[in-house]
This record gives sequence, C-alpha cells and structure tokens, in this order.
Amino acid sequence: MASLELYSKGASVWIPEPDAVWVSALLLQDYSPGDKHLQLQLSNGQEVQYPVGSISDLPPLGNPAILEGENDLTALSFLHEPAVLHNLRVRFLDYSSIYTYCGIVLVAINPYDQLPIYGEEVIDAYSGQDMGDMEPHIFSVAEEAYRTMTREEKNQSIIISGESGSGKTVSAKFTMRYFAVVGGASQQTSVEERVLASNPIMESIGNAKTTRNDNSSRFGKYIEIGFGRKGDIIAAHMRTYLLEKSRVVFQASAERNYHIFYQLCASRELPEMRSLKLDGPEHFRYTSQGGEMQIPGTDDLSDLEHTRNAFTILGVQPDQQMELFRILSAVLHLGNVNIQASGRSAERSYIDADDRSLAVFSKLLGLEGSQMAHWLCHRRLAVGGEMLVKPMTGQQALEARDALAKHIYGQLFTWTVQRLNSALHTQRGKTKSFIGVLDIYGFETFDRNSFEQFCINYANEKLQQQFNRHVFHLEQEEYVREELAWSRIEFSDNQQCINLIEGQLGLFDLLDEECRMPKGSDESWVRKLYDQHLTSKPHPHFRKPRMSNSAFIVLHFADTVQYECDSFLDKNRDTVFEELINILKASQSELVAELFQQQGNMPSVANGSVRSGKRATREHKLTVGFQFRQSLQMLMDTLNSTTPHYVRCIKPNDLKEPFLFDPRRTVQQLRACGVLETIRISAAGFPSRWTYEEFFSRYRLLLPGPQSPDQAQAACRRALPELIPDQDQYCFGKTKVFFRAGQVALLERLRAEKLRLAAVIIQSRVKGWLAKIRYTRICWATVTIQRYCRGALARQLALTLRYSKAALVIQKTYRMVVVRQLFLMIRQATITIQAFTRGTLTRRRFRQLLVERATVLLQARVRGWLARRAYRRIHAAVLFMQCCARRRAARRELLKLKTEARSVEKYRELNKGMEVKLMQLQLKADHEARESAALRETLNTEREASSHEMGALRATIQKLESQRQEKVQPSPVISEKELEKRWRAEEKAAQEILQLKQELQVLQKEKDSFCKEREDLSARLLQQEKAQEECAQETMAKASAALRAELDEERRKYQGLLREFTRLEQRYDNLREMSLLTERTKGHRRTDSTQSLSLEPLSPSPVPLSPQSLTPLSLSPFPSAFSSPEMVRRVSVTSPSLDRKLSMWSSETPMDQLMERMDVAKDPAVKMKAEDLAHAYDAVRVANKFLESQLRGQYSQWEGDLEALRFQLSQAISGSSSTAERQDLQELLEAREQECVRLRRELKELKNTIPLRRLLAQVLPSSLTSEASPSPSRPKPASVTGLLECRKKDENKLIKNLITDIRVDSALSLPPGLPARVLFLCVRHADCSGDQTQARSLCSAAVTAMKAALKKHSNDVDMSALWLKNACLLHDLLTQYSPKQTLDSDDLVPLSTDLSDLIRALSDLCIQAYQQLLSITEKRLQNIIVPAMLESETIPGLSASAVKLVTSRKRAGSDPRPVGGDVPTMASVLRELGALHTALTHQALPLTQMEQAFHQLTYLISASALNSLLLRKDMCCWSRGMQIRYNVSLLEEWLRSRGLQAGGAVATLEPLIQAVQLLQAGKKTEVDAKAIVQTCTALSSQKIVKILTLYTPHSDLDERVTLNFIRTVQGLLKGRSDGQPPQLLMDVRRVFPVTFPYLPPLALHSEQLVIPDSLKISFLRRA
Repeated sequence: MASLELYSKGASVWIPEPDAVWVSALLLQDYSPGDKHLQLQLSNGQEVQYPVGSISDLPPLGNPAILEGENDLTALSFLHEPAVLHNLRVRFLDYSSIYTYCGIVLVAINPYDQLPIYGEEVIDAYSGQDMGDMEPHIFSVAEEAYRTMTREEKNQSIIISGESGSGKTVSAKFTMRYFAVVGGASQQTSVEERVLASNPIMESIGNAKTTRNDNSSRFGKYIEIGFGRKGDIIAAHMRTYLLEKSRVVFQASAERNYHIFYQLCASRELPEMRSLKLDGPEHFRYTSQGGEMQIPGTDDLSDLEHTRNAFTILGVQPDQQMELFRILSAVLHLGNVNIQASGRSAERSYIDADDRSLAVFSKLLGLEGSQMAHWLCHRRLAVGGEMLVKPMTGQQALEARDALAKHIYGQLFTWTVQRLNSALHTQRGKTKSFIGVLDIYGFETFDRNSFEQFCINYANEKLQQQFNRHVFHLEQEEYVREELAWSRIEFSDNQQCINLIEGQLGLFDLLDEECRMPKGSDESWVRKLYDQHLTSKPHPHFRKPRMSNSAFIVLHFADTVQYECDSFLDKNRDTVFEELINILKASQSELVAELFQQQGNMPSVANGSVRSGKRATREHKLTVGFQFRQSLQMLMDTLNSTTPHYVRCIKPNDLKEPFLFDPRRTVQQLRACGVLETIRISAAGFPSRWTYEEFFSRYRLLLPGPQSPDQAQAACRRALPELIPDQDQYCFGKTKVFFRAGQVALLERLRAEKLRLAAVIIQSRVKGWLAKIRYTRICWATVTIQRYCRGALARQLALTLRYSKAALVIQKTYRMVVVRQLFLMIRQATITIQAFTRGTLTRRRFRQLLVERATVLLQARVRGWLARRAYRRIHAAVLFMQCCARRRAARRELLKLKTEARSVEKYRELNKGMEVKLMQLQLKADHEARESAALRETLNTEREASSHEMGALRATIQKLESQRQEKVQPSPVISEKELEKRWRAEEKAAQEILQLKQELQVLQKEKDSFCKEREDLSARLLQQEKAQEECAQETMAKASAALRAELDEERRKYQGLLREFTRLEQRYDNLREMSLLTERTKGHRRTDSTQSLSLEPLSPSPVPLSPQSLTPLSLSPFPSAFSSPEMVRRVSVTSPSLDRKLSMWSSETPMDQLMERMDVAKDPAVKMKAEDLAHAYDAVRVANKFLESQLRGQYSQWEGDLEALRFQLSQAISGSSSTAERQDLQELLEAREQECVRLRRELKELKNTIPLRRLLAQVLPSSLTSEASPSPSRPKPASVTGLLECRKKDENKLIKNLITDIRVDSALSLPPGLPARVLFLCVRHADCSGDQTQARSLCSAAVTAMKAALKKHSNDVDMSALWLKNACLLHDLLTQYSPKQTLDSDDLVPLSTDLSDLIRALSDLCIQAYQQLLSITEKRLQNIIVPAMLESETIPGLSASAVKLVTSRKRAGSDPRPVGGDVPTMASVLRELGALHTALTHQALPLTQMEQAFHQLTYLISASALNSLLLRKDMCCWSRGMQIRYNVSLLEEWLRSRGLQAGGAVATLEPLIQAVQLLQAGKKTEVDAKAIVQTCTALSSQKIVKILTLYTPHSDLDERVTLNFIRTVQGLLKGRSDGQPPQLLMDVRRVFPVTFPYLPPLALHSEQLVIPDSLKISFLRRA
C-alpha cells in the first residue's frame, strides 16, 4: 500500500462499481489513521462516503494525468487493476491504439474494424528498430524475436493466446507475414510464399463461426519457421492440437460448421463441382443445425478460390484437390443417411437400399454401399474366441455414423497438415534457428463446460505456469545485473492445480482408467473423483457442486469452472468400429485408401482409436487425453528451450462492435491471461526504475545545495535518505535507482510542493512590485486629475462670461431684425399689388392682340396646312410599311443567325459569311445615315420656311398694329379670324416638327439597335473563338498530362524491371559460380556452355553476330537472337561454324523454347537446378524485352496522339483567321508535304540501294572488287578525320586497359568521359572504314565490359558515377551520329552501321548505373537517417530539461544505443550526400541528373524520418520538434548551397517540415485547430491525428493535447479533400522514374584528347 501521505485532499482514487468495475473519485479531505470513512466526489459530482475499516481497505490511488495513455503499463506509478483497466480504455477509445505493452507482454485489443497499420510501409518502419523506441505493435514483437534470434543465435517463440474472437488468428497471420517479408525480401524464395499460403487452407478446414467469433480457430497450432545463416526463411513446420471434431456433427445455435463445407456448397454450380452432388447448406444435417448459413461480409465462393490457389502454391495437384473435396462432400452426404429403427423395442436399425445420400457417399469414396449400410447398423463382438455380429439400436447406429464422420474429417485434417509440412520443408540447407508462433485457445468458461474446455483450460494452466516463471526470471535477472540486495519475490504458482489434473491419480489418470473398464461410465468416474479428491485426500483446487452429482469444480488460476461429466468418456475414447475402417481401406479412391492405410501402419491414431472385437493392450495410450498430454508436454519442452515473447489478445465486447469497450469482460480476460499477474510481480519488486542522470535532471530542485550533473549518482545517494526515510522503499543499483510502487508519486508530490513554495515566494515579490507600481500610478493620476479639474473650472467661468455678452448682442440684433422685416414686408406687399394691377391690364391688351393674330393666321394657312397634312400622312404610311417589312425580314434573319451561332457545326460557315454580313450591315448603316441626312435637310428647310412664315407673320402683326393705331375702330371679326389662322398654322408647324422629331428618334433607335446587334455578334464570335481555343488547349493539356503520367508510370515499371533484372542476373552469376566451384571440387573441369557464350562478346569475332547475341541483355538461346531474317541469312551463308554452334545451342534447350511458345509455368514443387535457373533467367530477359517493345509502342502511340492534338489545335486556330491567309497556309503546307514525300522517297531508295550493295559485296566479293585491294561497301569520306584506329587483334587489349582492368586511382584521374570518347572514335573509324563487324563487336564488347565493371565496383560511388558518365556520353555520341538523328543536319556524317539495339542497351545500362549509384547511397543512409534526423542533439542543451516523467523499461533483447562519437548526426548524413555530390560533380554529369538523384534521396530521408516519428511517442514533443526542424534546415541549406533545390529535392521535405511545425504549433483553441488544418496541407488526416495523439509533454511548461481539440481537428479535416493515400505511413520503397536528357556533345576530334600513358593504349593510331 502506498504512503498515507498521498491520501490528501484532491488526490484521485479508484472505488469499485458494479457496471464500470472501477470509477474514479476525488478526496474531499485529508485521510488520517483511524478515520472510518473517506469523503469522495465522483466524476458526475455526486458526493459519497467510502467505508474504511483499516489501512488495507483504502482504495487504490490514481496515477497522475500525465501518465494517461502510457504505452507500457509497467511505467505507471501505481500498478493495480483499475490503473491498468483505465489506461487500456484511454488508449483504445480515445487514441484508437489497440496495442499496449505490459512489460514483456503485448496486450492486443480486437478493434473489430479494418485498420491501415499493417501495410508494407509499416513493416519497413519497424524493421531493424528497437522495441522500446517504437509504438506497441505486433510487428514490434516479431522484430524483437527476429533480432534476438539473429543476434544471439537462439530459438524464439511467440505465444499468442486469448479468448475466441479476440484476434489470435489475425495476430498470428500478421506475425508470419512480417517474417515472410523480413526473412525473404532479399532472396525472393518460394518458402515464405508457402508459409503465407498455409493460412487460408488451415482457416478453411480448422476455423468456424461461433457465437463469439466469425472466424474462430477450433484447434491449436504451433508453426516453427526455420531460418538460415543469413536470416532467410528456408523451412517451416506446423503442429496442431485438439481439433474440435464434434463440430463436424453438431453445432450450437447461431454457429456454423467448418468453413470448407459452406465453401463447397457455394461453389456447387461450378462445372468441376457438379459431380459432388452438392446442394445448399440448409439441406445438409451437418451444416444446418446452427441456423447460420452465411457470415455477413464474407463470400464463400471467393474463399474457396483462395483455398484452391493456396493448395496450388503448396504443390497439391488439382486432381488431389478434387479428391479432397470429394471426401469432404461425402462427409456431408453421410450426415443425411437416414437410419431407421425396427423391432419391438427398437433394438435394431436399418438403412433403405435406395437411400440416395448413402449411394452418393459410397460413390464419392469408391465404397460398397451395401457393406457400409450393413456395418453402420451392426457391430462385431468377440465372445469365447468366436466372432458374433450384433445389431445396434437406432441411437447407437446414429452415434456410429457420427463417429465415422468425425474420424474421416480428423484423418483428412491430419493428412492436410502433413501435406503442408512436406511442402514447407525444403532442401535448401540446414535450419540454423527457428521462431515458433503459437496460436492456441485461451481460457474458456461457458454455462456448460465439457471435455474440450477441460483440455483447453489444462493447456492454459501449463502455459500460465511457464509464463509466471519466465516473468519472475526476467525480473530477478534485472536485479542481479544491477547488483541489488533483493529478497525473493513470491508469485502464485499453479503447480497444485496442474498436479490435480495430470498427477498420479489425477483427473486424467482416473479418466483413462475408467475408459479401460468394460462398463465404465461418466457417473462412476465422477464418483471416483469425489472419493479420491474430496474424501480420502481433499484437494484445495477441487470441489463438488451443491446441487449436482454429475459435475465437478476445478479452481483454475483464472476462474472457478464447473465441468459437466456427460460424454467425457466417449470424447476421451473417440472410437470408431474396425469394420467401417476396413471398408474405407478397400476404397477405390487412392487418397481415401492412403488415409486409412497410414492409420493401420501408425502405432497410435492421431485423434482417436479403432475399436475392434479384440481389445488392444495398453489402450490408454490411444485416448485423446493421453495424446493431448503428450503433445502438450512436447510443446512445453519446446517453449522452455526457446526465448518466449507473449501476445495477449483481448476481446473488448461480445457484440462484435468496433471500438466498444466493456470493462467487465476486459477485466475478466485480464485476470485470465496473466496480465495482472505480471503487474503484481512487477509491483512486488521495484517497478519504477530511473537512471541516475534522469533522476538528477527531474528532481534536481529537491537536492540540497549546488550540484553538478557529473556527480549525479553521488548526489542521488545523499539526497534520497532525506526524501524517503524508509530505506526499504528504494534501492541503488549500478546504473539505476529502483523505487517501489507509489514512491515516484511521493517524489512528484514533494517536487510539486517545492515548486509551489517557490511559486508563492515569486508571487509575493511580484505582487509587492505590482503594488508599488500601482501606488505610483495612482499618485500621478491624482495630480493629473486635479490639474485638469482646475483648468476645466476656469474654462467654464470664461465660457459663462462669454455666453452672457453674446446673449446681449443677440437680443439687440434680434429686435432690429424683427422691425426691419416688418418694414420690408409692407413694402413688398405694396409693390406686389401694383405689379398685379399693371399685369392684368397688360394681359388684357395682349389677349386682344392674340385673338386678332390668330384669326388672320388661321385664315391664311388653313388650306396649305390641309394639303401638306394629307401628303405627310401618305408619306408616313409608306415609310411605316417599308419599315415593318424590313424589320420583319431583319428579325427572321436575326433568329436564323442566333440559331446558327449556337451550332458548333456551322461555326465555319458563320465565320465565312461574317464579312458579307458586316458589309451588308455597313451598307445598311450608310443608307440609314443618308436617309437621316436627307431628313435633317428637310427639317432645316421646314424650319427655314417656318421662320420665314414667322417673320411674315410678325410683319403682318406690326402692320396690323400700325393699322389699328391708325384706325380707331378696327373690325374685331377680321382680327379674330387672322389670329385663329395664325394659331392654327403655328400648331400645324409644331405638330409637323414633333412628328419629324419622333420619326428621327425611331430611326436613330433602329440604327443603335443594329449597331449594338453587330457588336454583340462580333463579341459573341470572339468569345466563341476564345472558348474553343481554351477548350482545345485544356483538352490537349489534360491529354498531355495523362499521357505524361502514363509514360512516367511505364518508365517507372520498366526501370523496376531493369532493377529486378540486375538482381536476377547477379543471383544467376552467384549460382553459376557456386555450381562451378562445386564441379571443381568434384573433379569436373568442363565449363558451362552458357558461361563460354557469355564470355564470347569480350573477344573480337569475325562473324557478324546479331546485336542481341553480343549484349548482356540476351544471353538466352532463342531464335529471336537475330535482329532480322537478312541477318540470319547472312550468318548462315558466311559463318558455318556459328551455324553449327547455334544449332548446338538451341538443341540443348528445346524445353525452354517450347515453354516460351506455350507460356507454361514450371511446377514450383520441382527442385530447381542450375540449368533451371538459367532458363528462368533467360525467360525473364525475354519478358523484359517484350515489355520494352510494348513501352516503345505506347510511346510512339503517345507521340501520334500528341501530333493529332496539335494538328486539331492548329486547325481550330487557323479557322478563325482570314480566308486569304488560310489559303496561303494551305498551299504552303501542301508544298512542304510534297517536298517531304519526295525526300522520303529518295531516302527510301538510298536505303534500299545501300544494303543491296553491301549484300552483293559480301556474297560476291570477287565480282565487285579485286583480290588485291577489296574496296569497302562505303568509302571513307574525306571530310571525316581525327579518328582513332584500333586493329582487330588489339580490341581485347583496348577493352582490358580502358575498362576491365583499369585501376581506381587511374580511372578517377582521367578527364570525364575519356573512355567513352576513345571508344567512340574507334567505332567511328571502323564504321567509316566499312568494317561494320568490327564496329559492332567493339561497341558490344564495350557495353559488356562496362556492365562487368559496374558489377565489380558495386559498392564504390566514384566508380559507379564514372561508368554512368561514360555510358551516358557513349549513348549520346552514338545517338548524335545515328541515321535518324543526322537527317536534319548537313554537318554530321551518319554511321552506316545500325547500332540502334546497342543504343537501347546503353540506355538500359545508364539506368542500371544510376540505380546502383542510388542503391549504394541508400544503403549507407538507411541506418543513420532516423538517429541523425530525429535523435541527434544538434542544438546542445535544448532537450536536457525535457525528461519524461516515467520512462519505459528497455526490453531484454534491445540493442544498446551507441554513445559518444559513434552516434550518427546530421554531419554523417551530409557527409554521405556530399560524397555522392562530389562524385557526380567530378564526372561533370548534368544538373538534371543530379537533381533527380537527390530528389530520390531526400524523399527517402523524409519518408523514413516521418514514418519513425509517427511510430515513436518519445519524439512527439516540442523540444524534439525544434531539434528536427533545425536538422531539416541544415539539409535544406546544404541543398540550396549546391543549387539542387529546383529538382524537387526540397519539396519532398515538406511533409516532415509540416509535421515538425505541428509539434511546435499551439494546440488549445479552435483558432489553433484552423491554423493547423490550413498549414499542414502536405499531411493526410491520419498523420495529423496520429501526431496529435502521440504528442507527449516532456516538461511542466507543456500540456497534453486534449481529446476535444483532437475531435475539433478531425471535424475540420473531414471537409478537406487532400487526395492523400489512405495509409498512415509513407511508402519508403517508392522509386521516381529517371529520365536522361539528350545533350548533343561537341564535335569530337582525336587531337583534342589528352590520353595519359598510364592507360597503355598507345597502339591506337590517329587517323
């Protein structure tokens, strides 16, 4: 029990609760010894009183909040059941982490969901890593076992246990997959494939659906995976335990039989399965009892296909598979055999002769149906030395039938396991060590427990004993290593329970004894148990139920289980009658006879015994219990001889719901699987362990006086007795200090109290300082306020005086204004009255004048006005009709134009007629302008006429006025008439003018509408042209991007094939050397034909061999070795020796040619020889060549599509141009095409002429040349000078001195590309001399020698870069002078020799050299990336104070970390990158190639570092993020300083940079969440959530990320479509395709070359 001081106010404790098992509560007051109750507050706010009788009744204390979610349960400060349960719940529900360490045990909780944490990128991340550094995972346990095996050369075991449905089978499957990838990735053997293929087979015949699990293993298995000296898988072996055969004949409700039966029923419609006469599973008794025919989410038909494929991989032939399926189908039909009772009391039974099920059963197994029907209902007895046949009752016959079905299935299961073991056993070598994977049933307790549960729980008792002793042993080893004075830790040993079961007169002994009794029964056996273990010698682990006499109770380590004794004896005997077995032995089926013939030869039956008339002696050895004890003892001996690793699988709920946690079921399994026992053993000793440096860094403030970190151990030894008075609570080791449970929490409390006191002192000082500052500010504010108040009062007095003076002035002015306004108002009224009076008089006189004027005007103008009005009406009507007609025609034309404008097909027609329409519109606008001008002229004329009339009227008025003045009494009638006429004339003129204005406005509007319509049409046409052009460009861009991506993918696949080809070639060379060495040791001196042929290209040959036969890419003996039929004919005519050699070559491997033509794969079960490997190697080369041709075809197709798109775009652009330009371009294009056709025709004639001349020159040399001086087929041009001549006899010497045997120092001192230039000048001279054979042989020999040089220097960066440079340069030179490349150049004379195939071979050689260069650097970087990028302390002292509160204990098998100068740093990474950059720069390689190389390497660095960061909790903190960011900045600066940032090398570091920024960003508010989502665009949602989940505060100044914040980030990430892959980790194996840009070299001349004497090639002559 922890110290009582920890039970203080605010402490967290755990109290029991029925549903949640344990709930958390807070202490409301301190506890004092003697208190009877604790005042507690639950999490829901309820206050309760917890009774405390004594100190031992105190509730367990809770761990600090910083320890929530720890990945190792033993790292908790308080080790007890509620802490374990709470930690598992937090990790499972809040962090979605299904794996947790508990010391040496990995606790795995079944999530009932598919998680993306088992991909190959995860395997790569865990491979080679320390178990204590990574997050808990099943791969971590597998890696620990693998590393321990390879390092210590000891056998290992992984024990996986748990309840049904807890995920044992899946865990075992992932474990074997990890071993298959890690142990077989480099060798690519078929053993690991067979190991993985055994899983679907064993699942189909050994797994079934239960109420707790849809894929429950109904047997135990132990798989030994054997490894060789290099750590590769070379063999495997499987052992099985206690198959549940009773499931074949009986299934409980909601359960199924074994999967294989339902898979066969689902595939009954297949042609090959129709002979099995199967039906739906609901029509068979053995598959329909449980009522479950289908498992949701599974497809039985596809599962059977997987099973058949697995059988094929393991070498089981299809006919044997069908035999196996026939036996399984026969078992189903056997269950439908109808056995009927007869006789008075049903003492007999019989089967109808026409029973269909029996007939099908007999036909499938090749048996006599009548014999089977007879012996299913009868049995043979031996009485007095005579054999009697006795009929059986109906129930006995049914039991015999079911026993036969179980026996057949058991024998078939045993045969399948043996067949798998024979397939998994290879002859590759002796197994050096092995790793065993034990997938066995966990502790089981049901409402009704029988014989199977008894055996299972017995096995778990044995495994628990072994587990307890191993944990105890490891715990004591730690104490001995640290030289502690320790006392023996007591642990619960279940030896007494094991003795009760397997000891003398134990349960198994009494059961076997009862089975030997003639009339033994379950009841008599139970009575013997009562007498032996209750009456005579009472056993503490054995009890009798109160209410039953046919059951017994055993107190197991996990729980108390009551077993019902019904059918214990029958299941233990598991007998089948001998007569039925004899019938099966006589079967016509070979497999059935083999199954039961083997049984007769075996000394004991695997899963049962055969009961005959004569009882066999020592029959107890054949019982199931005895065999199970033997196999279990063998298993325990194996486990005790190995180093075990434990995986405990937990089933979180019985509803199979994803991420649903049931605490009661979980606690029950934790108690049963031994996890709590591990906790108890750890808590009994010293569970908390700190190194002295960690303790000093964490609790330095508790140590008195100044301390130095160099004296950490001495300071700890001096301070701990004062901090913890009880010396039994801690212990000092050599390198660590050990604490008992709860002491770390006590130290944390003392530390917190010390910090609190320091905080109080700091607060007092700060508060006093703040008070002084506040007082000073108040004084200053008071003086300031007084000053401002006095000033305000003075200003207010002055303002009052000013207001008084202003009031007097306003009053005086106001009074003056009022009097003045009154005066002005009276004056204005007087003036207004006078004005109105005068106006009235004047208007009266004016009206009189108007009347007179109107009368005169009306009379004068009425007739003219009427005439003009009639004319205008007629004219307006005509114009209106014309306008309506034109408008109607225009509208129809507009509708037609709009319809045609919408049609893309008439775009060109619209474009063609657009000029005409524009001209028509322009003419119409001109016409309208002319009409408008005419109307303006008419208007001006009318205005002038009206002005003349107005002048005349004014003159008339003046005249009348004068006459009126002369005459006193004028005639009023005449004046009124004239005025009326005048008024009418004016009105008429005004109306005409208004009408003209309206007509002019209408015309102007029509003109504006036409102009606007014209502008709209023009704008629409331009918009359509632009849209069509943009659409064409976008389509071409998309097509180009898609084709470019497809080309990159094809290039990546092709380069991957080249890499695979290089690896296979190297492996083939190694095997050939081994075979040659073996032959030499045996005395054989003859060399292999393939070897001699591979060496032929190095020597000059006068025979014009094909290019493929001279290149390393075609060592295979295929007829396609010659490039063309012409070459074949040439060889056959000129080289009879080669013809014989070729025929001999092809005759040696006719099977290879036949298999190539028929596309037949070899049987994987056949033992491979050296010849087989050679043929397989040749087949791979041919496949590579085929893929290369496909790639080139796709590339040419892509070029054609690109040209078509460009042509369409040019058509679309030219469509918008004018007709004249288009015609000119068309004429120019036709002229160019005719010129190209003419040139192609001439070129074709020249090409046909030259080979004909060469052929005639070779076939008939005497007719073309003289014997003394034969002229070549092509004379050497006089302009080609500056070449190097190499004689045929010196070719070998040239290749040897220049490539093969050149020393490293001499090669590196040469100018870049000198060997390639020398070789090209020699090839060029041979070509110009007309000796094509020498040119081809020299070039081919150079390619072969370069490849050999690359293999020779496979680990040298400088030499790999040198031959990469030379291969690229030689490739570019040959390409530059190839006929295709020199067609467009008049300065270069092309090569007459066709070297296109060798150019392709050089291109492949460039890729191989590039891949080798990267492979060397990647191997050097692989082991230093994570230590340098993540672990190195580049910024000293940054994380010195960031020590984790409780560190996880290192495992026993973990490698110690290097210390001192051996720790990799960023300088190591930059040194390796610098070595590569120096090598590339020294060889003057192009910058694009360097950018591609460093792009690949930086991606590897970023992916490896980020994957490790995502799996290491100790790296996810702020201080470590600062260190990583600084390391990345060093790498960025290095890349930028060398100009490598443009090729994407810096961009690949963005995910790692954003992950580090996420560690350093704020993680509290919603604003922080939005900032994280906006910043981390290169990280997927899974990566962001994983980093937030793993974030761990390493100091008191930091806080853990809350779950609410993580949920907020998840909600924001749901709306983001980032297009990232679904997997959590990055693909480290991703390879970017490399492209080599064609760079035409400068003109090459032999005088420019400076050839050093060290090359020893002075025999070359300059020509």
